[in-house]
Amino acid sequence: MPKFTLKGVRLFSGGVDLTSNSNKVELKAEIEGKDVTAFNPTSTTEVWTELIGGLSTTTADAEGQWEAGDASKVDDALWAARGGVGPLTICPAGATDGALAWLTKSLTGSYTLGGQVGDVAPWSASWAGSWPLSRGLVLHPPGTARTATGNGVTRQLGAVAAGRALYVTAHVLSVAGTTPSLTVVVESDDNAGMTTPVTRATFTAATAVSGQAVQILGPITDDWWRVRWTITGTGPSFLFVAAAGLGPA
Repeated sequence: MPKFTLKGVRLFSGGVDLTSNSNKVELKAEIEGKDVTAFNPTSTTEVWTELIGGLSTTTADAEGQWEAGDASKVDDALWAARGGVGPLTICPAGATDGALAWLTKSLTGSYTLGGQVGDVAPWSASWAGSWPLSRGLVLHPPGTARTATGNGVTRQLGAVAAGRALYVTAHVLSVAGTTPSLTVVVESDDNAGMTTPVTRATFTAATAVSGQAVQILGPITDDWWRVRWTITGTGPSFLFVAAAGLGPA
């Protein structure tokens, strides 16, 4: 991916797409430095600090324009999410199929709204990672409505080594129909054609706007991955986005 300006950033939290209400997103991954400096037995003039990695943390901050009125609006979604842990997916340049994605499971720790007279009503929120931050790809784009059972494009995310995991987020953004139900499954195989797919994880069936995240532990030698979905109901239609990435277990 070449250099670019931030124009088409996508932000998904739980079951809501915050993109059209956001104008700033910052994602931070940090490893705590722990001081293990000791005496230098051969020098009396210089001692250099020695550090080792401690705890790792992920935080995300976003802000934008406030709206309310239904579950897809920023106020309704973030007010309900306060203190809860759910999936967070950020795509730096759009969320097309196969696009770069950063994802984690995070705590919605703060939500702020309001400003000065004459301002466009603002909001801001902060999330703290409850799982490792992983870097991967979009496995299903948010703008494609699904009305029947199917499967996504196969992506070569890589094998999962021992001590590592594949993390997958799924954000169900809209639901229509009578008794609609969407079940998303994560599959792997050792070839792009998915001739002998293996089910690695199954999300809880979604019947309303919602979000989920799953962890798939290694070792897994398969390096090709996709999502498959089963849809039932009368006249069902779903918009959802799914992403996956490798990270430490």
